[in-house]
Amino acid sequence: MHTDLIFYAIAIPAVVLMGLAKGGFSGVGQISVPLLATVVSPVQAAAILLPILLVQDAVGVWAFRRDWDAHILKVMVPGAAVGILAGYLLASWVSVSAVLATLGAISIVFALYQLWARRAARALAAPPRSSTIMGFTLGIASGFTSQLAHAGLPPFQMWVLRKRLPPAAFIGTAALFFAIINWVKVPAYAALGQFTRENLFAALTLMPVAIASTIAGVALVRRVPAEGFYTLIYLLMIAVGVQLIWKAIGFG
Repeated sequence: MHTDLIFYAIAIPAVVLMGLAKGGFSGVGQISVPLLATVVSPVQAAAILLPILLVQDAVGVWAFRRDWDAHILKVMVPGAAVGILAGYLLASWVSVSAVLATLGAISIVFALYQLWARRAARALAAPPRSSTIMGFTLGIASGFTSQLAHAGLPPFQMWVLRKRLPPAAFIGTAALFFAIINWVKVPAYAALGQFTRENLFAALTLMPVAIASTIAGVALVRRVPAEGFYTLIYLLMIAVGVQLIWKAIGFG
């Protein structure tokens, strides 16, 4: 791990963004693993953030405990379990460079998708037919990207946004879905040997920031105009993704 000062200078903003996402600002937390992966390996970054995610999940689920859609969970959670297994196998067998490149690509594609979706809001407002098979398939994709980089939101959104849930129901369903699959990921990260004393200590020291930022997200989600904030985060995601791919191909 890099020196404490450099590590925490990157880790604290990463955890704050993750907390705001868990509190309702869906999407901004997707930059957390790519950001932390600029100072530690991507697998280690994901392992440090996983215990923090579990605590943030508990806060988010409690805050939106009355607002969630059971059908979405029944369709997507089994698919996510399949995707988590696939992600575990990938992380176990491929090189760090391949993981970095994949993580960078996930960041860029997600950010570009979000920037496009905001411009095409009218087109997205007319939802096409959304089959159960599609929901299960996107559940697999969500589990896979979540296992690899805690970046499972884009596939989740691709199916759930089309259902036009009330905002609270969307946030609550997302909170419960990711709370479940994050617990499913725990054995995989344990099998990878990533719950080391060093990683758990880093997670523990960041925990107060995680809890405070999640509570702040819950309080602010209905009060703060987020358009400009989202745009900045997505542009930063593209920059981080390019940096990770650049590093993966040997120029970093």
